[in-house]
Amino acid sequence: MAAVFGSVSAAHAADMPDLPVLRGGFTYGLSKTSHRWDGAYVGVNGGYTADATDFSQSVVGLTNFIFRDSVLQQPTANWSLMNKTNTQSTNFGAFVGRNWQWYDAILGLEGTYSYFNNLSTLTSGTNSLTIVNPPGDAHAANVTDNYDVTLTGTAAAKVKDMITLRGRVGWDGGDFMPYAFMGAAVGRMDVSRSVTSIVDLRQDVTNTIVVGGATLTTTTFGAPQAVPAQSQSQTQRRTNAFAVGWTAGLGVEYCIWDGLFARVEHEYVKFSPVMNTSVTLNNARVGLGYKF
Repeated sequence: MAAVFGSVSAAHAADMPDLPVLRGGFTYGLSKTSHRWDGAYVGVNGGYTADATDFSQSVVGLTNFIFRDSVLQQPTANWSLMNKTNTQSTNFGAFVGRNWQWYDAILGLEGTYSYFNNLSTLTSGTNSLTIVNPPGDAHAANVTDNYDVTLTGTAAAKVKDMITLRGRVGWDGGDFMPYAFMGAAVGRMDVSRSVTSIVDLRQDVTNTIVVGGATLTTTTFGAPQAVPAQSQSQTQRRTNAFAVGWTAGLGVEYCIWDGLFARVEHEYVKFSPVMNTSVTLNNARVGLGYKF
């Protein structure tokens, strides 16, 4: 009986249709197709730039020169004559790079060039202060030296273009690849600054006398006298000055078709000061590239 039923079952199984699920073929339909990001690539991009320029210490180098070897150099060395300013502009450029992929991890090295469309800003400011008996000032014991110092300054900065070398770390998400980057930046800019100082010295004399057992103190206020050596103007300008800095940011790339891809990214750039003027950039970009 076992042989009979076995024969019937074998015949019935032979008559069943050839279903893929019985051969394990159904698992192929559920497999994930992954895009390969390994290789060299080139592309172009464009976007928007927000510029924050710190002019607070821009004229310090000029005032230090005006007040060099004088008792006013130290008290005026850290005057914040002007404020920070903000401006906006458009940017466009190109990029070239190389990706290396290990499973889902992607490491890359990329160089970029960015040109900024009239990314310039300027500011001005003035400050006045009376400096009384500054350190190192020589005067009689009953004399008070009052230096009335007025500074008026202007400064401007224009960022022309920039190149960066960035290391990237990404993740293979199929057609998407989110990534982070960090690297070095070199910017080319025009920077100018000027300052005018007006210094007057007023010497007040205090005398003390005793009259009938009472002590009387009198102060004679002197007339302000100009100090020509520290009353002058200075101007300085640098064209096509190079500023080094660093950059970091986040982005995502999307494979449109074969090697063609699009990207969106945000980049932060901090440059070292040029003539005591510090520039910070925030770049938002979209780009189109091709991976070979």
